[in-house]
Formats: sequence, structure tokens, C-alpha cells
Amino acid sequence: QVQLVESGGGLVQAGGSLRLSCAASGSIFRTNTMGWYRHFPGKQRELVASITSGGGTNFADSVKGRFTISRDNAKRTVDLQMNSLKPEDTAVYYCNANVVLVGARYEKDYWGEGTLVTVSS
Repeated sequence: QVQLVESGGGLVQAGGSLRLSCAASGSIFRTNTMGWYRHFPGKQRELVASITSGGGTNFADSVKGRFTISRDNAKRTVDLQMNSLKPEDTAVYYCNANVVLVGARYEKDYWGEGTLVTVSS
């Protein structure tokens, strides 16, 4: 029903930058909050950053000042610009979108398949 396609992960040296992109497609009536989460081995998935349809943002304390998030409502895309990357940012990053499907009464969360970000020291 909804597909979230991520791109932009990879290997980068500490201090470098990467940009993650995510595009939502499917029978979407409305896309509410979109965001990025990350998963460290042995830990629960955690929020990295999110952005509402009105542009309000929320960031994990660990990435404030280094990461920015943006979205294009018309294209249903969300981007995460990651600067000053640290080895501890190494994780699988997942795109998330809260969506109301065409004909649906309720919103639902959807997830991408994840993209690996590796930061070498």
C-alpha cells in the first residue's frame, strides 16, 4: 500500500557528511510526520529526527547541531543531512512516515527497509 524507498547510506570518515533521502509512494491521502530512526545492535530503534507536515522539527540530543531534516510535501520526500559524523553514528537508519491512506479513517506508520551508515574513525 505504501512504499518508503531510502537512499544515500554508505561509508564515510569521521567528520564527513552524508545525506539520506526517502520517498513515499502508494495510495496516500495525506502524509503527516515523517522522520528518521536508527538502530544500534542490541538496542531499541531510536528517533534521530522528525518533521511535521507544517515543518516543525524534533531532534535527538545526540545529533542536534549536526543533523538537519527537510521535506517536500508535494513529492512526499524527507531528507536527513548528516554533518560532522562520528563513529557512534554508525547504525542502520530507517525512514518513517505517518500516513493516511486513500479511503482510510485512521493514520498508520510505515517504515523503509533501512540503509546502513558506517562512520570510520
